[in-house]
Amino acid sequence: MVRAEYYLALRANIQPDSKVLDLGCGVGGPMRNIHQFTGADITGITINEYQVRVGNQYCAQRGFDHKCRSFQGDFQKLSEKFEPDSFDAAYAIEATCHSPDRKVCFQQISSCLKKGALFAAYDWVVLPERGYDSNNPDHVRIKEGIEVGNGLPTLATTQDIVHALEDSGFEVVDVFDANKDVHSDHQIPWYSTLYGSFTLKGFRMTRLGRICTHTLVSTLEFFRIAPQGSTRVSSMLNATALDLVEAGRKEIFTPSLLFVARKK
Repeated sequence: MVRAEYYLALRANIQPDSKVLDLGCGVGGPMRNIHQFTGADITGITINEYQVRVGNQYCAQRGFDHKCRSFQGDFQKLSEKFEPDSFDAAYAIEATCHSPDRKVCFQQISSCLKKGALFAAYDWVVLPERGYDSNNPDHVRIKEGIEVGNGLPTLATTQDIVHALEDSGFEVVDVFDANKDVHSDHQIPWYSTLYGSFTLKGFRMTRLGRICTHTLVSTLEFFRIAPQGSTRVSSMLNATALDLVEAGRKEIFTPSLLFVARKK
């Protein structure tokens, strides 16, 4: 994962003196890694106030708080938070897939960037170019399972992303599936941890491991140790993990469509 973050930083041309925007930063793990890699000044934005508080604490603990910080906000409304043309680069990691309207999101990102600045991201998409068929009920079932389990609006296609970028004031420099060789003999499939293995680390994600975990959660909820609804959430997450594995095996979905776009 760290290699993927470093690669994204390189593609966004992040330099030691760059002022960078992290979209959907969460608690700031990639932010701190990319700062450590580049030395750049990075500002993150996330909708979740708890993530802001925890992320800023982590930055302070690492001694990065003079160069890394998070704010609570909506990346659909960046113009309410930041001045126009104020960042040298921007990036997002599996975040803009949560946008209800990518064109609005990308327009807001464009407004914050200086002319010629790069925006690089990994995004979740379905892949018609690799076989996803919107008329195939099985494919639609898998897609909708991923959306429900991850709190996503409708998953886009590669072309949807390209068109939204172009309609938002960007020139698309590059776009490709970073997992295109997912089943090469030289690669570990991105979904392998979700599939599980009979090892100490991987057992919990196997079918048997999921049954054991779900039974434990159900028992804890029955005795009111776990909150009401925990069993339902456990079922949903298990189903979503299986959908992700199936989508990965069929190569009809990727969580790592990488795109690089330049503000015109």
